[in-house]
Amino acid sequence: MLKGVHHSVVISPGRVLELRAIKRGKSGVTVGAACSLSTVKDELERAVQELDQEKSKVYQALLQTLRCLAGKQIRNMATIGGNILSANPKYDLNSILAAADCSLLVISKGGTREVSLNEEFFTGLGKTCLRPDEVLLSVHIPHSKPWEFVSAFRQAQRREFAFSIVNAGMKVVFREDTDVVKSLNIYYGGVGPTLVRTRHTCEELIGRAWDEDLLGEACRLLGDEVALSPSAHGGRVEFRKTLILSFLFKFYMQVLQELRQRGVGVSDLPPEYLSALKPFKNEVPQGHQSYQLVSESQSSEDPVGRPTVHHSSFQQATGEAKYYDDLPTTQDEFFLFMVTSTRAHAKIISIDDSEALGMPGVVTFVSARDAPGQNRRLWFNDPEELFAEEEVICVGQIIGAVVAETREQAKRAAEKIQITYEDLSPVFFTIEEAIQHESFFNPKRKLERGNVEEAFEKVDRILEGEIYMGGQEHFYMETQGVIAIPRGEDGEMDLYASSQHAAFTQEVVGITLGVDSNKITCHVKRLGGGFGGKVMKIASLSAITATAAHKTGRAVRCVLDRGDDMLITSGRHPFLGKYKVGFMNDGTILAVDMTLYSNGGCTLDESPFIMEKALLHLDNGYKIPNLRGRGLVCKTYLPSYTAFRGFGGPQGLTMIESVLHEVAIKCGLPPEKVRDINMYREEPSYTHHKQVFSPRDMVRCWEECLEKSAYNNRRLAIAQFNANNRWKKRGISAVPIKFGVGFSKWFYNQGAALVNIFKDGSVLVSHGGTEMGQGLNTKAMQIASRILKVPMSLIHIKETCTGNVPNAAPSAASYGTDAVGMAVKDACEKLMKRLEPVIKEYPKHTWAQLIVEAYCQRISLSATGFFMGPYTNVDWENSEGRAYFYFTFGACCSEVEIDCLTGDHKNIRTDIVMDVGRSLNPAIDVGQIEGGFVQGIGLYTTEELQFSPEGSLMTRGPSQYKIPVLCDIPPQMNVHLLANAQNPHAIYSSKGIGEPPVFFGCTIFFAIKEAIAAARRESGLSSSFPLNAPATAERIRMACADRFTQMVPTPEPGTFKPWAINV
Repeated sequence: MLKGVHHSVVISPGRVLELRAIKRGKSGVTVGAACSLSTVKDELERAVQELDQEKSKVYQALLQTLRCLAGKQIRNMATIGGNILSANPKYDLNSILAAADCSLLVISKGGTREVSLNEEFFTGLGKTCLRPDEVLLSVHIPHSKPWEFVSAFRQAQRREFAFSIVNAGMKVVFREDTDVVKSLNIYYGGVGPTLVRTRHTCEELIGRAWDEDLLGEACRLLGDEVALSPSAHGGRVEFRKTLILSFLFKFYMQVLQELRQRGVGVSDLPPEYLSALKPFKNEVPQGHQSYQLVSESQSSEDPVGRPTVHHSSFQQATGEAKYYDDLPTTQDEFFLFMVTSTRAHAKIISIDDSEALGMPGVVTFVSARDAPGQNRRLWFNDPEELFAEEEVICVGQIIGAVVAETREQAKRAAEKIQITYEDLSPVFFTIEEAIQHESFFNPKRKLERGNVEEAFEKVDRILEGEIYMGGQEHFYMETQGVIAIPRGEDGEMDLYASSQHAAFTQEVVGITLGVDSNKITCHVKRLGGGFGGKVMKIASLSAITATAAHKTGRAVRCVLDRGDDMLITSGRHPFLGKYKVGFMNDGTILAVDMTLYSNGGCTLDESPFIMEKALLHLDNGYKIPNLRGRGLVCKTYLPSYTAFRGFGGPQGLTMIESVLHEVAIKCGLPPEKVRDINMYREEPSYTHHKQVFSPRDMVRCWEECLEKSAYNNRRLAIAQFNANNRWKKRGISAVPIKFGVGFSKWFYNQGAALVNIFKDGSVLVSHGGTEMGQGLNTKAMQIASRILKVPMSLIHIKETCTGNVPNAAPSAASYGTDAVGMAVKDACEKLMKRLEPVIKEYPKHTWAQLIVEAYCQRISLSATGFFMGPYTNVDWENSEGRAYFYFTFGACCSEVEIDCLTGDHKNIRTDIVMDVGRSLNPAIDVGQIEGGFVQGIGLYTTEELQFSPEGSLMTRGPSQYKIPVLCDIPPQMNVHLLANAQNPHAIYSSKGIGEPPVFFGCTIFFAIKEAIAAARRESGLSSSFPLNAPATAERIRMACADRFTQMVPTPEPGTFKPWAINV
C-alpha cells in the first residue's frame, strides 16, 4: 500500500490457508507468501535447531537479518511475500534470499509456475516480473550444501527499526576440501533502483583461490561494476560504495575463518581481526539510580523530596490519559488541512481552489483574506505572516487551509489547490551560503572577557578550526494541533490546544480574529511532549484554525500528520562555529576567539535568544581568561527554526568542548586532563559575562563522576582493547556542565496559580504551567500537600486554562517548577493563614471538618498565588549581566564501541552525576536526566535532517528520521544525584533539570571521536580530524579511513548536484 494514497477497498489474503502453509522437505523449507515474518523466524529457528549446521547456513543468515528487521509488532503482521513483492531494494530479505538461490511459486487462473528470485525478478522500484493476474503462493528456501558459505549484511542509520542504507547477501561454494571458488553469488540492495547482482565480478572470481589476491581483485571489480553517480537517489554515495567493499571484506574474513576451521590450508586470520566478525548484540539496559533520602525528622505525610510516581503515569500507560485529539467530536465539527508552499522563494501569482471546492465534503478554503483581524503573529515586535499573501519564503510555508467534513476529505482536497508561482532570487539554504550573501538577522551579539589579541601573543601554540552541528526534530509523540470552538456570541472562542504557552496562543488568536483576549479561552490538559516546539508555531496553527472556525461558525479540528508537522514547525538550529584558540603546552587555554553562526531559517522566531543562550554558555565550566564570542543568526529560505530543549545551550557547549578536545590532541593529553586543568575552581568564580557563582558543586560532580565511572581504569582497558582489535575500536569521554536555568529576559521569570478548596475538603490547583510529561503537576501537588498538610489524594489538577490563570509565561527554560511551585506555595500559604484561627479553635478537627467550619465562618477558600522571579538581564554592549538566577551542574562519562568497517556503534556504559539541589522528586528528576540524555544521543548520533537542493525537507517521518530506540540506550546507565547539595534560589532548595542532560549526549559523540582516532592511527593518520554532529554511521565509517575508503574516489564539489545538503 502506497503511503498517502487513498484506497477505497483493501483486501487482506492473510487467512487464505494455502498462503499460510509451511512445509519442510528434503531440499529445504517452503513457506506460504502470507506467512508473517515472525512465523518465518520461528520456523527457521526450529530448522536451525533440528538440522545439521551444514544444512542450516542459509537459515542462520536469514535469522540474522530477521532479528534486525522492524519491530516485533510489525514482524507479526508483515509477510514474507509482501516483503519480496514490495520490490524495495532497501528491504533486507531480498538480497539474502536471492543469494541463497531461493525460488518462488506463483499461481494464476492458468496454473502455477516457478520463478527464480534473482535480479531479473525485479524490473524496477516497486515492480516485479509477475503478470497482473499472478499471485505469489510460496517461497522455497533451500538447505545449504557442503562447502557452501552464506552471509547477510546490512547497515542502517540505526541498528534496529530502520531501513538499511545498503544490504547484501553473499554465498560462495568451494570445490570440496579446497579454497577454490566453484560458484559465487553477491547481491546488493540499496545501491540502485532494484536489487543488484554483481554477475561479472562473480564470474571473474570462479576458479580463484580464496586469498588476499582474490580480495583485492574483487574490490577492484566491484568498484567498476556497481555504478553510483554522485547525484544518486538516497545520497551517501561514497559511504554506500565503501559499504560494498566493507561487506565483501567481512564475508572474506568470515569464510576464511570457517575454511581454516575445516582444515583447509588458507592463511591465518590475524587475531585482532576476529572481532569484526561479531555483530553488536542488543542487551536489556540495566541501571543504578542513587539519591539522598529525606531527613528522618520529616513527616511521613510530607511527600516533598520523596520519589513519588508521576501523577498520570498509570493513565498514560493504559491509554486512559486524554490529549486534545481525544476529545469527542462536537456536532457538525469540521476538519482542517494545511496547504503549504512547494517553492522556497517565489511570488504567488494565483490560487485556484475551484477543483478542491467541488470535491465531496469540502466546505471552504481559508486564506489571508479570511482573517477578520490581522494576518500576523507578533513576537517581540517581529511580525510573521500566518498565511502567505504575496510571497513565499520557504518550502512548507502555510498559504491556506481546506476545511471539510472529514480529515480524509480535507487532505485530498488540499492536494487539488492549484497555486501558480513566479520564482524569485536569491534562494539559498545553508549557513555558508548565508555568510556569502551576508544574510543575517539583527541583533548581532558579542561577549568578551579579557584581551584576546594580547593573549594570542603569549601562548605556546595557536589552533584554528570549524565545528558544525546539525539540527534536530522535536519528534514529540503527539503532533501539533488544536480544536477551535466558536461559542456563538461576542466573538467568544474556546481553544483546546497542544501548547506550551497557552497565553501566547490566546493572544495571537485574539489578534487574528480582531477580538480581545478575554473572549478567547485556551485549554491545555496535557501535552504528548513539547521540547520547546509547542511554544511559537502552535500559536500560528491555532490562529489559522480559529479563522476557519470563525468563517464557518462551526468547531474546526486541526491535527498535523507527522510529515507536515516536521515540514511546517521545524526544530533545533544547526550551528557552525569558527574558532581560534591559544594554549600552553600543558593544555592551559589562555584565549579563545569564537564566531557562532546559526541557521535561523526564513523568519526571526526565537533565534536571537537561542544565539544569546549559546554565547552565554560558551565557557561551560572553564575559566578561559580571554574569551570572545560573536553570534550571527543566518537568514535563509528554510522554515524558521525555533526553540528546542536546551535552547542553544547544547550548541554553545559543544563548540567549546570541541575546542578543548582538539587542544588535548595537540598537547598529547587525554581530553579529560585538559578539561580538569581549565575548570573553574576559585571561590567565587565569574563567568565570561561577569556573573558570580560558586563552582564547588560542579567540581564535586566532575570528581564523583570520574570516580564512580572508574574512568582511569577503563581508559587503560580501552587502550588494551584497541591494541587487540583492528576493526572494532572503543572510546571514552567525560564532560562537565554548567547550565543556566530560567529566562535571561526578566519578565518571563514569573509564575501564577489559583488554589480552590471545596467544602468536602478536596483541593483544586490551577497554574499557568503546562504538563508535558516532565512531572510539573506532580511536583505542584507535592508542594500543595506539604503546605496544606493534606494527602496528595485530595489534590487535583484539571488543566491549564487562560481563564483561570492569565498572562502565564511559557513552560520552558527548565523553569516551570521554580515558577509554578513558588506560586502554588504562595497561594497555599495564604489559605493556611486564613485557616489558622479555625485550626487553633478546633485542633482535633479533621481537614474536612475544618473546611466546613471555615465555610460557615465565611472564610474565602480560594486564593491566588504569584511568584516574581529574579531580575535577569545582560548588557551586551559591556559584556556583563546576571543572565540566570542560578546554574545546574553535572558531569557525564560514556563509553562506546564502533565497527570501523560499517560505521555502526554501540553505547556501552554511561555514568551521570547531577546536582539538582535538594530534589523535590528524585524519581521524576532521574527520569528527566535519563530522558534528556537519550534525546541527546539522538542529537549527537542518529538524528540527521536532510534537505533537497531545492530546500525541501526529505526526512519527514520515522522511516527517514531516526530517534534513539532501545538498542541505543547503554546497557549500563547509572544516575547519581549529588548529595548534600543546596540551592537557596529555588523552591525548597531544588534545581531545574529538564534541559541540561540533553548536552550529555555529546559524551557519546566525543567517545566515538576517540574510537575513530584509534582506528585512524592504525592507518597512520592523524588523530585530529573533522567530525560533524550528528556522528552518523556514514560519518563514522568515512572518518575511519583505510584501504577501502581509499578505493572510493571523492567527486569534485560543484561538478554534480547532491541529493541532499547540510544546512
